[in-house]
Amino acid sequence: MGDAVSIELDYAVPGSALADFVTVFYWFRADVPAFEDVERADHAQIRFRLTPGGARYRFADGHEQDVADAHIVGPTTGAFQVSTQGPVHAFGAGLTPAGWAALVGSDASGMINRAVDLADLFGRAVSDDAVRALQSAEGLEGKARCGEDILARLMRGHRDKTLDFVRQVDSWLFSSPSPDVEALVVTTGVSRRQVERRCRALYGAPPKVLARKYRALRAAVALLAEQVSIDQAVGMGFYDQPHMNREIKQFTGYTPRQMKDEPGLLSQLTVAQRYALGGKVHPIISDT
Repeated sequence: MGDAVSIELDYAVPGSALADFVTVFYWFRADVPAFEDVERADHAQIRFRLTPGGARYRFADGHEQDVADAHIVGPTTGAFQVSTQGPVHAFGAGLTPAGWAALVGSDASGMINRAVDLADLFGRAVSDDAVRALQSAEGLEGKARCGEDILARLMRGHRDKTLDFVRQVDSWLFSSPSPDVEALVVTTGVSRRQVERRCRALYGAPPKVLARKYRALRAAVALLAEQVSIDQAVGMGFYDQPHMNREIKQFTGYTPRQMKDEPGLLSQLTVAQRYALGGKVHPIISDT
C-alpha cells in the first residue's frame, strides 16, 4: 500500500453555516505508485481527486464501481475497498443526513453502497470547476474554505427541513449501545412506519441497522483510540464476543483483534484524526 511516511490524512471542522450538513473536511495525500486499502462504513461522502486518475470501489455487497475524479459515495452499510493508481491527492467531506438531503435530495436507500459522478448530478462544468478551484486552494485551511463555498452553492434552499429529525436520530443513536426504536418513535412524535421511512430516505438504512452500525464503529474506536480490552468492548452492547467480532468485522473490515494489533493505515489515520476532534464535533463523528 505504501510507506506510512508517504501517506497523510488531515481533517478540518466545517464552519457554523455548514456544521449541520458536513461532518468534517479531509485532505488525503498518498505519494505512492498505487494505493489500496479498506474503508469503514460511514456517512455519505463527496470527494474530489486533485491528481487525475479516478478510483475503483468494491462495496460490501460485492458491487464494483469506477468513479470519476469528482464523485459522491452514498451511505455505506459495510466496509469497502478502494484502489487506485498514485500519487493520490484528494479533498473530501462527509455528508450528514441533512447534508445528503440538501445536496443530493434523492432517497439515500437507493444509493447505499453505491457512488455517482458529480457531473451526473450537476453537470461537467460544475464538476470540473470545483476540482480546479480546490487544486488552486492553498493548504488544508484554504481547501476547506473552498469546499465550503462549493457546497454552499450546490446545496438546495430547503436545507433546514430535515434538521430536527436528524438531530433526534443522532441523539438516539448515542443514548444507549442498543437503543430502543420505540424511544425514537416517542421522541420524534411520528409513527414507527414514518420513522423507518425517513431513516431510509436520509440515512439509507432503518433505525435498527443504524444502531448496529454505530455501536460497532464506536467499539472499534474504543479498541484503537482508547485502548479498551476486547472483554471491555464486548460490554459495549454486544451479546458475546462472537457477536462483537461479526459486527465489527462487517462495519470496519477488521476483527477486534486486528483493530488492536494490526489495523490498516487508513483505519489508524481515520480513527486517530477524528477522535482528536472530540468536543469540536458531534460524538457520532469523533467517537465512531
